[in-house]
Amino acid sequence: MYRNTQHWIKTLEAAGELVRIKEYVNPHLEITEVTDRVSKVNGPALLFENTGYDFPLLINSMGTEKRIAMALGVKNLDDIAKEMESMFKELTSPKESWVEKLKMLPRLGSIASWMPRVVSGRGECQQVVMVKPDVTKLPVLKCWPEDGGPFLTLPVIHTKDPITGIRNVGLYRMQVFGPTLTAMHWHRHKVSARHFNEYKRRGELMPVAISLGGDPAYSYCSSAPLPDGVDEYILAGFLRKKRVDMVQCLTQDVQVPADADIIIEGYIDPNEEFILEGPFGDHTGYYSLADYYPRFHITCITHRKDAVYPATIVGIPPQEDAWIGKATERIFLVPIKMTMVPEIEDMILPVEGVFHNLVIVKIKKDYPGQASKVMHSLWGAGQMMFTKFMIIVSGDVNIHNADEVAKHISANFDPAHDIYITQGPVDVLDHSCSVMAFGGKMGIDATVKTEEELAGRSGKVNSAEKTKTSEYEQLMQLYPEIRQVNARLTENDIPLVFISIEKNKPGHVKELSEKIFQHEWMKNAKAVIFLESNVDVSDIADAVWRFTNNADPKRDHFIVQGKNGSGAHVCFDGTRKTKELDDFQRDWPNILVSNDETIERIDAIWPKLGLGEMIPSPSRKYKKQVYKGGAVVEE
Repeated sequence: MYRNTQHWIKTLEAAGELVRIKEYVNPHLEITEVTDRVSKVNGPALLFENTGYDFPLLINSMGTEKRIAMALGVKNLDDIAKEMESMFKELTSPKESWVEKLKMLPRLGSIASWMPRVVSGRGECQQVVMVKPDVTKLPVLKCWPEDGGPFLTLPVIHTKDPITGIRNVGLYRMQVFGPTLTAMHWHRHKVSARHFNEYKRRGELMPVAISLGGDPAYSYCSSAPLPDGVDEYILAGFLRKKRVDMVQCLTQDVQVPADADIIIEGYIDPNEEFILEGPFGDHTGYYSLADYYPRFHITCITHRKDAVYPATIVGIPPQEDAWIGKATERIFLVPIKMTMVPEIEDMILPVEGVFHNLVIVKIKKDYPGQASKVMHSLWGAGQMMFTKFMIIVSGDVNIHNADEVAKHISANFDPAHDIYITQGPVDVLDHSCSVMAFGGKMGIDATVKTEEELAGRSGKVNSAEKTKTSEYEQLMQLYPEIRQVNARLTENDIPLVFISIEKNKPGHVKELSEKIFQHEWMKNAKAVIFLESNVDVSDIADAVWRFTNNADPKRDHFIVQGKNGSGAHVCFDGTRKTKELDDFQRDWPNILVSNDETIERIDAIWPKLGLGEMIPSPSRKYKKQVYKGGAVVEE
């Protein structure tokens, strides 16, 4: 466990995992540009010591697999899951004798020692009390050019149920509007939003407290998808192997970690009009657009004497949040496996899928239809309900090897029989669904099939003869709207082709899907993903990122019967949707890039930052993919 942020910083520095930046870097756009470059190459944690404010700023501190493991006190993230599984089995196994029961006492004692407790007096987080609270005295980041303003990006937000008093700890961004006013961006599916609704029903002010810094486990646990009613500080105690000491806030009836760096206290009036918050450059790599959220009124700010302001940025993956998500993937595999879906052997959330767009699950398969059972179980499990594309595999496949997984899917997936379509809640940040927060979902059964599942199937895709890449590229001569074809994966026995097109009429992608499979040499391509012409489909990671963001699985897939009974193919429309061509009635967001002025400024001062050889701006790569308009794309 870490005593405080300074302890965490010293540990990172001793391990060669942190760089102190003494050159002035502006929290307005410039810190984001530096951090974006560093995060894309798995670079170090950054401590900006010259922010123009009284507080240094720590960012990217959990931005690699090694550092997120360090933050959680282990060498390998899987170690946490193994300990959790061992503990569950130990506690739940039958105890037939008194001796066996007595042996459990030390374990029960250690568990009890992890429970959070409220201590008397003031904590380190309350060493200094701002005479006049002013959140603008903190180096709050404006991350991307079209952001609505500066945002707190790593605030640990404490609320409580007014009926039960049970605490919830969440991680939600907060836009700063003035010295004592921010927005509180919690989505409708979050526990804190439910607390808010109960305060509104009762006609009471809602007390809220935000902690910044302290043990990095606090930030992680606030993002963890714990069951409703489970205190996040119990998980923090388990990870730290020491309880979290909490202290009473000075102006609100809320408790916060005593060793945090900064505490912001305040309230929300549920009867007050919401404030227009955003846009904000989000973890999807796109702007989340402006919307109305509750106003948070600040009543007090306290901090340690040596406080450090913690922050993170999100954007086009990979960023620091990819590794925070990786920890969740590894840790929460165990409770899902032990309480809901025992056949799960492993699970990954590829970074290109930005958590909620794509998940790959490996199961131990024992009976026909088991993949369907697993899909629907997971779609009913907490935040897994937001998953758009879910792929189920089985057998001897390493799902952490992308090529091996792709080959396994190719060998065991028949588009005519192995696609399951449903619909339900999707993440509020998903911009592809036709109505906000509700859209399609697709499950793909790529498990090894049983005899029962294969009964009655016919017309499988013939992949015995490979098609040359040059043959696929004939499509560009035959269809002038096609700008680029990437069929490289087919040479590695992965029958997936990426095509970029200039979409120019309603129903264009569906029409083109049917045309291309009239050619004999297309028969070996099981799946085609269409993207728009400004996307470089030679970059498969980027192509997957754009596709999973832009497609509603139910609306945007087309099954095409192959020529001469060769079997079915599936095509996906991963292009931008418009009112004119797609009858799409929602605003479409732009992708995130820094502006030229910021890029040039960081290029100029790079030699002074102590970060070694120049890392080119990732934004230069994506400039050509930006549409006309600001955060909202112009039609």
